[in-house]
Amino acid sequence: MSINLNKTTLRISAGTPRQFPADPIPQVAFSGRSNVGKSSLINCLLGRKSLARVSSAPGKTVTVNFYELDGKLFFVDLPGYGFAKRRPEEKAQWSALTDGYFTNNKNADLVKLVVQLVDSRVGPTKDDEMMLGYLRETGTPFVVVATKADKLNATERRASEALLHSHPAIPTDTPILFTSSEKGEGRADLWRLISDRTGVKL
Repeated sequence: MSINLNKTTLRISAGTPRQFPADPIPQVAFSGRSNVGKSSLINCLLGRKSLARVSSAPGKTVTVNFYELDGKLFFVDLPGYGFAKRRPEEKAQWSALTDGYFTNNKNADLVKLVVQLVDSRVGPTKDDEMMLGYLRETGTPFVVVATKADKLNATERRASEALLHSHPAIPTDTPILFTSSEKGEGRADLWRLISDRTGVKL
């Protein structure tokens, strides 16, 4: 089943689980800490410059953003985590939304893949490790995407690859991709994984 990326729209920015769309189409969720590059990666995958809002303020808005691709697939931008300056009530909303998406979502069986982003320059943080553990425990299929790979030199790239492939929070059979939203690196490989999981192709 092929899709036309030009027919992509922001369906809803959901502030509560009750607002999550009920359409019976597959979903690919994007998870990661604030400012890891989720919005930039979504824009890169969609071939758009600014459909997904890129914020300079980490974790500015606590919503789950559903992007509808040609009526056949949802890209789901989960709120970023790891924000030290956020108020307690905002952190509580983040927890409610994220837990609601994975555990209280009546369409949880439609979540075909989680794209778990980590900063290639930093490696998995404690927050990333917690999220990776959650995905493993719930049996949610996921891929690890190391963002901002263009910022690494060859030596740093090899070190980052070695760290991720040996990290105890990442199962050995987990796909690991290095991406650069600016250069387009990893876009085709990630789309292949998405297509394999959802049956939706470009």
